[in-house]
Amino acid sequence: MRAEEEQRKQENEQPTNNPITVSQFLAWKRQKDAETSAKKAEAARKRAEDIAAGTVQMNGRELFLHEPWVFDNSQY
Repeated sequence: MRAEEEQRKQENEQPTNNPITVSQFLAWKRQKDAETSAKKAEAARKRAEDIAAGTVQMNGRELFLHEPWVFDNSQY
């Protein structure tokens, strides 16, 4: 009985390995990339809406893209 208990204890302590196939990994990776790109697109859309509404301050690149006349040095 003691040997059986020790064997069960060792089996419970050792983590089980669940190897995945290449196709499973690629499916997971595609899903993860799709979720990431969807989050980035949503953030960019929200940022564009906020800029259009004037609720957030634009960074330099956004200012250059939306109001290029600000960077016109021909007057000087």
